Amino acid sequence: MSTKNEYVTLSIADGTSMQAYISRPPSAARGGLIVFQEAFGVNAHVRDVADRFANEGYLCIAPELFHRTAPGLEAGYTNFPEVVPHMQAITNDGLEADIRATHGWLKENGAGLSISAVGYCMGGRTACLAAMIVPLACSISYYGGGIANGGMFPGLIDRIKEIGAPMLFFWGGLDAHIGPEAVTAVNNAMRAEKKTWINAEFSFADHGFFCDARASYNAEAAAEAWALTLAFLGSHA
Repeated sequence: MSTKNEYVTLSIADGTSMQAYISRPPSAARGGLIVFQEAFGVNAHVRDVADRFANEGYLCIAPELFHRTAPGLEAGYTNFPEVVPHMQAITNDGLEADIRATHGWLKENGAGLSISAVGYCMGGRTACLAAMIVPLACSISYYGGGIANGGMFPGLIDRIKEIGAPMLFFWGGLDAHIGPEAVTAVNNAMRAEKKTWINAEFSFADHGFFCDARASYNAEAAAEAWALTLAFLGSHA
């Protein structure tokens, strides 16, 4: 059986509009899931990930977070300079409006389903932000740069107290983009605020290890992370 796919256009509170990729499960959905993109757009890989989750029974929506500056952008994984200006243009206010509109679509179309989130790279940070501002059953962050202070995005460490859902964090031990001090800072903040979270670090994996379209793909880490992700969703969603 195959998923049913379509694009929808969401109206955002700031007056902009945002395209989102929808992947519907072959049979009755067990939950709703927001899939937040990497820096390279809602590309074939992100759509494939949404389809994989849909085949596990989740009604998935992947919003296009660069809709204000580069609607439809799908950059190559070796062309990071192309996406940098659009990452720099992202603001928390804009992301929060996008998150609320995406969450609202699932509430309206999910017939009472619980809603969770998962994100990769900049989407991992967005998944953490989503857990702060909308009701989620759980949220999963893969190598979310910018949760800790420093880097391209405003850090979220001072807002960890706002997290309202169990979190699962994945990190690559070889990730030079997100050093061990950032991982430690996230864990310390979660502990200080007495949040519910799991921290999974693959010592042998690099940034982007889950993406099979990237040179940094690590099949072993990806398979183990996928199993843990499904178990985490199954426990909470």
